[in-house]
Amino acid sequence: MKNIAENRQGLKVLLAGSILQVLLGIIYVWGVFVMPVSEFYTWNVADVKLTTSFMLCFFVVGILIGGKLQAKTGAAKVTLMGGLMLSAGMFATAFIPMHAAWLIYVTYGIVGGFGVGASYNANITAAQNWFPQNRGFATGVSVCAFGFSTVLFAPFVEALISRFGLNSAFIILSVIFLVAIVALFSFIKFPENVGTIDAASARLLEKKQYATAQILGKKEFYAITLSLMFATATFFILNPSFKTFAIERGLDPAIGTALVMLTGVASALGRLGVPLLSDAIGREKTILLTTLSTAAACVVLIFAQGSVFMLTIALIAFCYGGYAGVYPVLTADYFGIKNVGSNYGAVMVGFAISALVFPLVIAKIDDTTAKFIVLASLAVIGALLIALLMRTKTRRGEV
Repeated sequence: MKNIAENRQGLKVLLAGSILQVLLGIIYVWGVFVMPVSEFYTWNVADVKLTTSFMLCFFVVGILIGGKLQAKTGAAKVTLMGGLMLSAGMFATAFIPMHAAWLIYVTYGIVGGFGVGASYNANITAAQNWFPQNRGFATGVSVCAFGFSTVLFAPFVEALISRFGLNSAFIILSVIFLVAIVALFSFIKFPENVGTIDAASARLLEKKQYATAQILGKKEFYAITLSLMFATATFFILNPSFKTFAIERGLDPAIGTALVMLTGVASALGRLGVPLLSDAIGREKTILLTTLSTAAACVVLIFAQGSVFMLTIALIAFCYGGYAGVYPVLTADYFGIKNVGSNYGAVMVGFAISALVFPLVIAKIDDTTAKFIVLASLAVIGALLIALLMRTKTRRGEV
């Protein structure tokens, strides 16, 4: 950790980026808004929840396009652009008329989601560039801050809505984001001369730096993208139902609420812990262990009750958070650090497909046991894809 402590400029970038990540993660707290929005607009709850789907799709689009922009304009400008879009989206949401509630899909879901994706990617990419020998650490801290947003903002947003009303809450949040992004965006920048920061950076840049168009012709890209798609399916399917699922297992509704908070903490810890583990034992081995843990947890959920049930759900959330932390680093390992922003955006297409497709497919399965068996199988497929990636790397050497 000596190199980390000595990298003072890198720590400044990481700290500023982590503060922004906490704020950017507000986009994931839509669950807190669902009932107030439904009641205010007399809008079907299922339609309100659909906002999350728009947000996830354009979060990935923001990562992809933002990654391309940062290679040309730098991380600071992309961070500013994304933050302003989030602030503007929140502000506009406060003024949507009663007869056009669907515009929330545009303001919060599309505009806000895109802005979060662009800034999120810029923060992670900058962190990786400043800590080339500790990219797992840097990425882990950055995405951990993003994950903790749910834990910190859920009660804060509830308090805002209770005291000031729904529309005022959106306005207050938009102002907070605006002030923070203007104050901190200039810190999010790449090293001017990577080689002078750390010799490891120079070695990374000596490897071939793939452009996004080039990685589309690499089978390693498809193995990484598809493994992410299958690995994250379990969390996407279970996440909206954690509380109701807990009640079905006989837990008190208050414990169900605590379980939702627990998953937020577990996810944040996974975002930090799994990348750190990958620095020690390797990215592929870490992801293999994490996906197999997800599969095992799905099997345990077939019969789990009480504290075992809660711990198993926490494990699934921990693994999901870990994927968010380790896949950006894995992308840089295989395709270079220079274009990691846009390349990771391409990998995140698997994330978007998982979030949109698998919940619809699993919803058609009525039997609970069968659902968990399918979920376990999806995680195993993700593990097999990583095992194939490891085999290819062993046979052919470094990419």
